[in-house]
Amino acid sequence: MTAAASTPKGERRRAALVEAAAQLLGEGGFDAIRHRAVAERADLPLASTTYYFDSLDELVIAAVEHYSFTELAESRKRIEAQSDPAKGVDGLLDLILFMLLGDETGDTEADNEAVVLRYERLVATGRRKYLRPVMRKITVEFNAQLGEIFSRAGRPMPPSAVERLVALVDGAVVNALIEIDPDPRGVAKRMLLAELA
Repeated sequence: MTAAASTPKGERRRAALVEAAAQLLGEGGFDAIRHRAVAERADLPLASTTYYFDSLDELVIAAVEHYSFTELAESRKRIEAQSDPAKGVDGLLDLILFMLLGDETGDTEADNEAVVLRYERLVATGRRKYLRPVMRKITVEFNAQLGEIFSRAGRPMPPSAVERLVALVDGAVVNALIEIDPDPRGVAKRMLLAELA
């Protein structure tokens, strides 16, 4: 963090830039995070992006971290709220699908676009080596939360089995996205049901 961001005003401005960059990431992927777009979204001068961040890469890292940990915080709330064992497999599937694919809005086209953006972020990490440490940290927390979901549902899984399940669903979802009438959520649900049977 730059010295400029250590004042209360600086911290607020830096946080506004990170929030704006995270929103852009969620809406349009990595390509949407540009100095001008972030400054405009945060309603701050263009120069503020380079004042508070040494590089665009540093801003992208902060955006990915903020976006991902916000999602993990939301899934944590849902895990804590999912205390009713009567919800059974359906409740378990809904929670896992939320974690893997995000919320289902009922707008199939928008939901599919959100899934595409989610997977683009994952794949693009391979080209952005500077993101690997933060993505690894996020993945560890993500898999731990999935493991906790299975344990709470009375279906404990070792970490290797959780990783395998995520990999299977990821592959199925990517394949589903290339179909003429894609249904990645339906494919992921069927894959999970088959694995949990």
